[in-house]
Amino acid sequence: MPKIFVDSQNNFSVYIYTNDHEPPHVHVFIGSKKSRNQADIKIALGSETEAPRLVAIDPSISNKNARKALILVAEHQEEFLAQWHKIHDP
Repeated sequence: MPKIFVDSQNNFSVYIYTNDHEPPHVHVFIGSKKSRNQADIKIALGSETEAPRLVAIDPSISNKNARKALILVAEHQEEFLAQWHKIHDP
């Protein structure tokens, strides 16, 4: 599960699980991932014609942080999609 991006301003770390499933998506954690059960925000990456969208938000994460995470993923959508395909379509 490689960490593909760090947003130190918002204290987010973005991961892609190597054994994960379609559709392409990322997991955004507050801080670094420390445990298997740590709360995260799951965001589908969309495509060239489709914007990213929230898939799942742990109830312990605020809506404000979920919105910030979605904006972050939207800003880096192309880069994250390329990383997803690099990991899952070698």
